[in-house]
Parts: sequence; C-alpha cells; structure tokens
Amino acid sequence: MNFHGKDIKIFTGSSNVDVAQGIAGCLGLPLGKSDCTQFSDGEISVSLHESVRGSDCFIVQSTCAPVNDNLMEMLIMIDAMKRASAARITVVMPYFGYARQDRKAKARDPISAKLCADIITCAGADRVLTMDLHANQIQGFFNIPVDHLQGASLLANHMREKIGGKNDDYIVVSPDLGSVTRSRNFASKIGTGLAIIDKRRPKANVCEVMNIIGDAKGKKVILVDDMIDTAGTLCNAANAIVEKGGATEVYACATHAVLSGPAIERIRNSAIKEVVLLDTIPVPKEKMIDKFTILPVAPTFAEAIARIYNDKPFTAAFG
Repeated sequence: MNFHGKDIKIFTGSSNVDVAQGIAGCLGLPLGKSDCTQFSDGEISVSLHESVRGSDCFIVQSTCAPVNDNLMEMLIMIDAMKRASAARITVVMPYFGYARQDRKAKARDPISAKLCADIITCAGADRVLTMDLHANQIQGFFNIPVDHLQGASLLANHMREKIGGKNDDYIVVSPDLGSVTRSRNFASKIGTGLAIIDKRRPKANVCEVMNIIGDAKGKKVILVDDMIDTAGTLCNAANAIVEKGGATEVYACATHAVLSGPAIERIRNSAIKEVVLLDTIPVPKEKMIDKFTILPVAPTFAEAIARIYNDKPFTAAFG
C-alpha cells in the first residue's frame, strides 16, 4: 500500500499565507498554485492550478477569524484535492477553532470540536497536524492520525534566553486552574518555580481573580496560556499578581493570538510588560502594539511535515 505520495506539495488557504510561505521556504519547495475566492453571494470557490495526482498534499489553514469562512475554505480545498486524486491529504492547522467547545459544560450544549473533527474527516483529510489544542483529548475526536505540536517549546526557548540563567528572579504563574499543567510543564522547561491564580468566572469572557497560590513577591512573573482571546483572564491575573502578589514585572506567553473584542486595549493598559506570541494566527497591523513579540512557527511545522513524509518519529525533535 502507498502510505504517502511521490512528492510533497504545500498549499495554503487565506488565513496563514505567511506561515505557508515560510514552511515551503524551509522545505525548499514552491508554494502550490491555487486560488481561493468568493462568489458575489459569499460562496467560496477553490481552484487548483497544478496537478496533485499521486502527491502528498499539505493544506496550511488556521480556522481563525473569520472562523466559518476559513473552515469552509479548508473543507473545499480538501474536497478538491481528493477529487483530483491526491495520494494523501494532511490538514496543517496551526490553530484549530471551535476547540474550546470540547465537552458539555451544561445541559444541551453542543460539542463543536467533535463536530468539526467529523467534518474534516468526512471531507477527505487523511491526517491532521496542529499546535497546542485547547484540550489534549481533542486528538481523540478524530478517527485519523493527529500530530500535536507543542508551542510551549518555542516560547520556553525564547524566555530561557531572556532569563539568562537568573532563574531565581522569575516565577511562572498559571492565570487559572485550567492552565496549571501547561504552566507546570513550562516552568520545568525554563527551570523556575510555579504559582497559580485562583479565579471565578461569573459568565463567559468575564472573570474575577480571587487569590494567589504561591509566592511571587519581588519576582518577575511569566504568565502562560494557550491562547489570548479577550485578554480578560490574562490582564486580571497580571494586575492581581502585581497588586496582591507583589511581583515586580509581568511577562506573558501564549501560542494563539485570537485577540478579539477589547483584548488590545486591555493589554495596552495592563501591568504586562511584554507578550510573546506565536504566529499561528496572523496579527493584523491595526492590532500590533509595542508589547507584542511574535515568534515564527514555520520552521517547526516544516520539520514536522518532513518527518511525516519520510515516516520518521516526532519524539526526537518534539518529545
């Protein structure tokens, strides 16, 4: 059986063109020729301008805002490649939207992450390559292989250089109880202690900080989360760790820059000195502020794609 195609072809949707170009550049390949346009009524049209017959095709597309357009565009690209006899189709999703709806939090809730997994599989994807899912169990929602990269390694490398061996001056802080495991792993990577913000969320996108578990007094704090959406959790945690915890400086690290609603204004007015982000979601010029440092994910995804194509394990590089 032919498990992969005779050659690699990298295609991109509309959401992550720069990342796709970076991946193709790292692999020494041209970007696949395709167009993603819309009819006047908003229907999405996809055209492939080169043969993919027998090829190992990788579609780079984050399902970030506009979420539904980007998701539909990706599904149509998968269908186009399947009908053009691609040998294998891998969806490269630096950011997987709808991942926060991964369980029934209350009666009659949908599990949208599972629904999206089913749709992607039914469209014809053979494999998924993604980074920092909101919950690890989402890998089990797919009935196809899922390769899950850890953005924390890139963020930790950056912060390790910034710390420069002064580990005792810093402490990693989890902005909420749900991020404790992620923050603990991050702290172990850079060799610092750990503290936790205990908060209560009265309703969606509104949070109230209750107390701080751990000692951050006189230290420089690194807040760690998988995404920054409205930035309420992050900014409340940053302000609390300074006012109540006695921290001297606050830095934040996150993989996905969703940055919706009042996020930019909140970060600008918060105690956070620097926010380190990955470019899994492009940050538009109007949202770029001096506090942001953006790190590229293309080299990591390029190495993962090369390993997938050559049937090599991930453990050596990403384990």
